Amino acid sequence: MTINRERIAFIGGGVMGETVLAALIAGGFPTEQLIVSSPRATRLDYLAERYGVSVNTDNSVAAAGSGVVVIATKPHQVLDVLAEIRGVLESGALVISLAAGVTIEKLEDALPAATPVIRVMPNTPAKVGAGMSAISPGLYATDVEVNVAHTIMAACGEVIVIDEKYQNALTAVSGSGPAYIFLVAQAMIDAGVQLGLTRQIATKLTEQTMLGAARLMLETGEHPTVLKEMVTSPGGTTAQALSVLESYQLRTAFTEAMQACYEKAVELGQL
Repeated sequence: MTINRERIAFIGGGVMGETVLAALIAGGFPTEQLIVSSPRATRLDYLAERYGVSVNTDNSVAAAGSGVVVIATKPHQVLDVLAEIRGVLESGALVISLAAGVTIEKLEDALPAATPVIRVMPNTPAKVGAGMSAISPGLYATDVEVNVAHTIMAACGEVIVIDEKYQNALTAVSGSGPAYIFLVAQAMIDAGVQLGLTRQIATKLTEQTMLGAARLMLETGEHPTVLKEMVTSPGGTTAQALSVLESYQLRTAFTEAMQACYEKAVELGQL
């Protein structure tokens, strides 16, 4: 993996930070060029032992001398972290934020003038190389910085470049989307158990059904409505099941849930 920066610092070693870190290492990025900072010493010990990377509890130590700084903290921690590191950033260092809701304007305002910034919304399937990440460049990020961010996130799955104004909507679809799918999976498994299947069998059936349905959408390119109709015979079992789901206004529930997610992302950006 070739990235035109000598060292990458991860500020925050939680789930998403570790996910991107692990993906980079799996892709061949040298571990000696990676450093992670976190206030949790036990977490750092785990990351150092598992991945062989440098660690430090001081964010400014991690950021100093790094060509890329990945902000992988909770959204409410981002501005405090940037205040810690702004004085030690290398000239031209690229700052990549994985924090939901925190706008490019806020990131740029908290950093030295003309710092290249890229906002990213990843999702948790990145842990298995099946992530969906959207990157939005700031005012001072050139094609070079966009390519660096694209290369980093491509180690985790698919990547698209979008205008920042779509980031909150994307959060509602793919950023939080895996949780919706897991909730549906949980409901299907529990219903299968109620119908007499063992939990192991119900889980296997649900997992493979979801995987197969997703692959069918991807590989055929057909609209979900067309694929749904392929499964649904008039007056048949699937039609009966879908009728019940529609009676509970499933699509309306999803629309309202995703609107609430969107509004929360907007709110986070205003903190």
